[in-house]
Amino acid sequence: MIAATNRNLEKEIDKGNFREDLYYRLNVFPIHSIPLRERPEDIPLLVRFFCEKLGSKLGRSIQEVPQKVINRLLEYDFPGNVRELENIVERGIITARAGKLNLGDWFRPSKKRLPPQEFKSLEAMQRQYIIEVLQHTNWRVSGERGAARLLDLRPTTLYSKMDRLGIKRSKQAE
Repeated sequence: MIAATNRNLEKEIDKGNFREDLYYRLNVFPIHSIPLRERPEDIPLLVRFFCEKLGSKLGRSIQEVPQKVINRLLEYDFPGNVRELENIVERGIITARAGKLNLGDWFRPSKKRLPPQEFKSLEAMQRQYIIEVLQHTNWRVSGERGAARLLDLRPTTLYSKMDRLGIKRSKQAE
């Protein structure tokens, strides 16, 4: 039996979403495949392979895969992985004219997903902002040109926040 998933089954077991006994029955010889979006250099090779495989199955011969077709496919992130690429190529073969692979108006790839952004905690952002304001005021906390005034805080509150966030004026800042 061959089974495939895009989920981390060990984490799913921990969450109670997958049966542990079934996992051990299936996990005899695991093969980990890198998602297509992480190996775009494979897309032209796979397109050519699917054109040959599906072309003979559909009784259609594809002699040309225009570079603009490849470019459009390279812009897509393929959440459906290789199976989705195969389906797109199959539809392209069905709509092809004169032996030329075609991605018509039906192929409207969404923008590539941005990589997950690293977000700082609110506390880390607050710490960074207070340090920037303190550097701007030459580490003056109170007074007319002090950081507390710019931050709309009482000096005692700012000192308390600085202590809680571990903000101390370094000797390099002096």
